[in-house]
Amino acid sequence: MKKTTSQQEDILCLLPKKKKGVLRMIFSRTGLLLVLMILQLYILLSVYHWFAEYFRWFAGAQAAFSVLMIFWLFNHDMDSTAKLTWLNLIMLFPVPGTILLWFTQKEIGHRAVSARAAELAEFTKEMLPQDPAVINMPELISSGTDDLCRYINRTGCFPIYGNTEVTYFSLGEYKFQAMIQELKKAEKFIYLEYFIIDEGYMWGTILKILAEKAAQGIEIRVLYDGMCEVSTLSADYPKRLEELGINCKTFAPILPFLSTYYNYRDHRKILVIDGKTAFNGGVNLADEYINHIERFGHWKDTALMIKGDAVQSYQLMFLQMWNMIEPDPKWNIAPPVSCPADGYVMPYADCPLNDYKVGESVYIDILYHAKKYVHIMTPYLILDGELETALKYAAERGIDVKLILPGIPDKKAAYALAKTHYASLVKAGVKIYEYTPGFVHAKVFVSDDEKAVVGTINLDYRSLYHHFECATYLYHVRCIAEIEQDFQTTLEKCRQVTPETIRHEKISYKLLGSFMKLIAPLM
Repeated sequence: MKKTTSQQEDILCLLPKKKKGVLRMIFSRTGLLLVLMILQLYILLSVYHWFAEYFRWFAGAQAAFSVLMIFWLFNHDMDSTAKLTWLNLIMLFPVPGTILLWFTQKEIGHRAVSARAAELAEFTKEMLPQDPAVINMPELISSGTDDLCRYINRTGCFPIYGNTEVTYFSLGEYKFQAMIQELKKAEKFIYLEYFIIDEGYMWGTILKILAEKAAQGIEIRVLYDGMCEVSTLSADYPKRLEELGINCKTFAPILPFLSTYYNYRDHRKILVIDGKTAFNGGVNLADEYINHIERFGHWKDTALMIKGDAVQSYQLMFLQMWNMIEPDPKWNIAPPVSCPADGYVMPYADCPLNDYKVGESVYIDILYHAKKYVHIMTPYLILDGELETALKYAAERGIDVKLILPGIPDKKAAYALAKTHYASLVKAGVKIYEYTPGFVHAKVFVSDDEKAVVGTINLDYRSLYHHFECATYLYHVRCIAEIEQDFQTTLEKCRQVTPETIRHEKISYKLLGSFMKLIAPLM
């Protein structure tokens, strides 16, 4: 790391990163599963050695318990794909499978968090009232967008707005340039909530501005996911930011105890400035997202800048997550600064601690209502039955369904698992492409030149079921044409997946994908 002379720059040049991959494995579901499998082997060998004469009775009891768990699963409201996964685990590994199932269903370690999330949702559900003149616009009613808005608002407070201006960024570096310009204009407050913050050029540039603004008396709040403490940042990072006058919190830090709370990560990417401007999309605060460094080839990502009424929703989302960690009496939602109407904009969040699958439901709604096309960019393709059916149904009724996925993966297992869906989707008429220059991290749906979603929600189980997420739904907004053009431009750099390429896929990916399919909902 480059050495500097001034005291302020010494503070900004933070300590070397501490990689803690072992801790991440130990406290992940994968690590827990491995521990339980080893425990089962130990128990079985011990029982067989010391109680050989009772082994038949033990085996029978184990079989009976497995049958009872199977009956319980069939009567549970769990996703059908997840049920199959648990059934496989219980049949193959009865002891660890049933213990792991019990562990996850008992919600050990996160009941208080679930209660707090429900309390905050109830407290804020009327904080941003829906303008009836907007939701009752004829074009929203005729397209069914008003119904989608009403569904989303059953889960929280997410109005649909007019009087909002939207700018689309087709690459992370474009978003970064706009972020710097807007941060320098801040006069009252800056809120940042990001899944990943990593030391480097991008974060260093932002942090210098934040420190300068904090010195001017501007309120700065930074919130990042606790997984950063085992991958990119040191555990004392919040204290170090406080030295700069920046209020910082960590969501769900990794602690040395087993808890299903670790499953629920804050995957959101939100920046709010003065209640006037907000940013959302797939871009985290790390150098690969702006192609300042290369990881997995060229990094393709997208983001939005929002100005006007809809910024209020991102203020509320941030304050909800901030208050999840520690109650804060300051619930100051800055009044809107309206912009000229540019279609309709609906920011929304997805919380894994309630019974709603908002992210997946919005995607399915777009697929079922499409008239001409649905074009998608996503880094991962780990589908449950409902979403796979929706994709295939749209293609089978003549909709042009295209997916762009990475050509260079960041995770081999996820890449292999995505390929297990290719044959079924291609047979139904879904067209799949892989981005040859590198990695696609964008999360984009665009349909019929009139609807689009840009946000943080991937097409995988973690995003759809286990993460705190957010996105922006656009209807008849001018930049939708730019989103579709970006898709077409990206498509020119892709190779198409065909039945022939599927047949000649590497055997290593086929084997790995087949294995990972057994535990896909646990990834």
